[in-house]
Amino acid sequence: MEEEVQENGLSAWLRYAPIPHADSHAHNIPSNIVVLNSTQESPVNTAGSELQQGIEGIFGKQATVVKNGCSNSSAIIVGTVDDYVKACGSLKQKPKLTGDGFWLSTKGSVIQILGQNERGALYGAFEYLSMLAQGNFSEVAYAASPNAPVRWVNSWDNLDGSIERGYGGASIFFTNGSVVSDLTRAAEYARLLSSIRINAVVVNNVNANASLLTPQNIDGLGRIADAFRPYGVQLGISLNFASPQLIGGLSTFDPLDPSVIAFWTNITNQIYEKVPDMAGYLVKANSEGQPGPLTYNRTLAQGANLFANTLQTHGGIVMFRAFVYNQLNESDWKADRANAAVQFFKDLDGQFHDNVVVQIKYGPIDFQVREPTSPLFANLFNTSTAIELQVTQEYLGQQCHLFYHPPLWKTILDFDLRVDNQPSVVRNIISGQRFNRPLGGSAAVVNVGTNNTWLGSHLAMSNLYAYGRLAWDPSLDSESILQDWTRLTFSLDRSVIDTISKMSLDSWPAYENYSGNLGIQTLTDILYTHFGPNPASQDNNGYGQWTRADQKTIGMDRTVSNGTGFSGQYPAQIFNMYENIETTPDNLLLWFHHVNYTTRLKSGETVIQHFYNAHYAGADTAQSFVQLWKSLEGKVDSERYDDVLFRQVYQAGHSIVWRDAINEYYYNLSGIADDAKRVGNHPYRVEAENMVLSGYEPYLVQPFEMASNFTAIITTSNSTAGTATASLDFPSGTYDVAVGYYDLIGGKSHWQISLNNNSVGEWVGNNEDTLGHAPSTFLDGHSATRITFRGIQIQQGDTITIVGTPDGIEPAPIDYVAVLPPGVVD
Repeated sequence: MEEEVQENGLSAWLRYAPIPHADSHAHNIPSNIVVLNSTQESPVNTAGSELQQGIEGIFGKQATVVKNGCSNSSAIIVGTVDDYVKACGSLKQKPKLTGDGFWLSTKGSVIQILGQNERGALYGAFEYLSMLAQGNFSEVAYAASPNAPVRWVNSWDNLDGSIERGYGGASIFFTNGSVVSDLTRAAEYARLLSSIRINAVVVNNVNANASLLTPQNIDGLGRIADAFRPYGVQLGISLNFASPQLIGGLSTFDPLDPSVIAFWTNITNQIYEKVPDMAGYLVKANSEGQPGPLTYNRTLAQGANLFANTLQTHGGIVMFRAFVYNQLNESDWKADRANAAVQFFKDLDGQFHDNVVVQIKYGPIDFQVREPTSPLFANLFNTSTAIELQVTQEYLGQQCHLFYHPPLWKTILDFDLRVDNQPSVVRNIISGQRFNRPLGGSAAVVNVGTNNTWLGSHLAMSNLYAYGRLAWDPSLDSESILQDWTRLTFSLDRSVIDTISKMSLDSWPAYENYSGNLGIQTLTDILYTHFGPNPASQDNNGYGQWTRADQKTIGMDRTVSNGTGFSGQYPAQIFNMYENIETTPDNLLLWFHHVNYTTRLKSGETVIQHFYNAHYAGADTAQSFVQLWKSLEGKVDSERYDDVLFRQVYQAGHSIVWRDAINEYYYNLSGIADDAKRVGNHPYRVEAENMVLSGYEPYLVQPFEMASNFTAIITTSNSTAGTATASLDFPSGTYDVAVGYYDLIGGKSHWQISLNNNSVGEWVGNNEDTLGHAPSTFLDGHSATRITFRGIQIQQGDTITIVGTPDGIEPAPIDYVAVLPPGVVD
């Protein structure tokens, strides 16, 4: 029997795994690879090595790399168009290519992979290998060019090796204040990015540490750039605007001060000495406590142009983030953080230098589960723009919940803003096409780490793959991208492709349903981890992610007629749609309108009943992911199968935490009961506080909705075990037994569950080691989780016992035990 090949995810979609019936196709693949540039750091040279590696992996065939020259016999020729013409003579059909574009022809005995530049040639090689790895042997001849020149990723890596909003391990770039000595993972990352046509990486956090600019670290940046260069990936860095004051010995960081200008000119020149092909700078200014030009009553454009001037002679660009907002007073009905981007940037249109790109988050708030398109895209006609997306799931489950982003992204990229009543699709605005701008494109916050899966989750890597594909061509279909990724990452097996497609395409609707719907935003804890539920945290603070929910009403009135005026930032056709409650889509109703809970949606449901129904439906879908994934046992290697199964089981349990918390919160706030009598009614649960306790005591959880019946139990001390016992009054039969508990960071409690003194199972609270989401030290929606033991035979009157042994600060907390008949979710 053939031994199963285990995979840890490090190769991602570049596995080059053997395909079925490889032998029958191998003879059609040329054995010679002619590379038209053999310089070690040339992407063309890399393309030759990659083709050699791929052909060997897919077909078990050895191919020979020939340096330079030409061939009229069976061969793969890879290089730039210009080098091909020099070596082989003119092309019969010279392709029209823009920067980074490529020509791929598999017709005839000579396969041509020709780039507009060397990077484009490498992109073409990866394209060809992607076809082969998916078993696609079509004869093709086509040119491909990018939608936009800027296709960047942003890394929020800190110099100490931590990553802000990173869920896949420590930084691959930094540790202990400097660049890591071993940059193998950085080179591997560049390879992955090049394969999806990403051309630059900003390696450090937008909340930048000025000490990145010390001579030692600039040398380190040069080493990162050297690791990137063979893959055609350029280095970018984030800057701290106050660096002249923080490390330059100046008393000011005024962007118009001659000494500040001299400081940045000198720093930029030093960097380009080490990194002659640096892509440019990313700047977060006057946002969330970061310094900026407004400190000196200078405009944001003046701040951006400071860096643009220093970069211009080197060919670099400035990505200047539009994520600028102030703290607000919720008692002011007209106050609205969503207005901020247009308020800060619209009047500066035309004042930014041509090598400045304003980087705009896809929605007006902050990577929420659903937002309308940022109106800033429709208000900058003389400024290059890029869309900012987020691969890392900061607000969307932190790689512990399956969430396939592209369908969400496509609602923005495909949205027509109708500027001047003319077609103004966002993807054509960011490309520079709509307003005739020289630059534009996209940036995505990715935050890979040292985990072998890169992002912390195998399935989450579909989002990175898809981002690259959409950055190159945003007109692509989300499902076809997903299927390509699945074939490359897992298998060509139709059942694997269909199952992962089903799970992934259902994931955004499911998460939206059990987190926050109707445009209310992701009802997570915005003041703490951004992971679990906490709807109350949205309001009564200055961050402006308000819901304005009270006992009778909910939603932000963003109309011009009676609200914050946000709808008026859109062009006329879009304004008219959102201003009128009748024409506002239900999925954005609470974003634009403040309504009663009893308001009827277009579906006929009331707002509150939709909340209840949607949260149950979303959690039910999350349960289905477990069974869908289980159907792939034996079709996916066991290492990856087990890892994904673990996360899907976790998501299934945590979706119930979300469902119950949001529903309980709004039920208690509104006083309106669920028509289906589900909310607050859990007939299969035994509340932990109602069990017979020894060494345990009741604990009122805050926020209240984070515990079933608002109460959990904790051990009476952190050094002695507790016991909770109950007699089960359920009809005799086979049940699934689920335990709701809390897994805090700072301890690893141990629990044992038994029935009539016969062991059912045991577990340890070590999610902080296995999941990667932002942890919590409290009993709350982040630490709340659930474990299920299936197929347990129970006789009416049996005694169930849980023994919890605390550890560290974690007091072995328990919320409830659910005794579930087959097929009942709870």
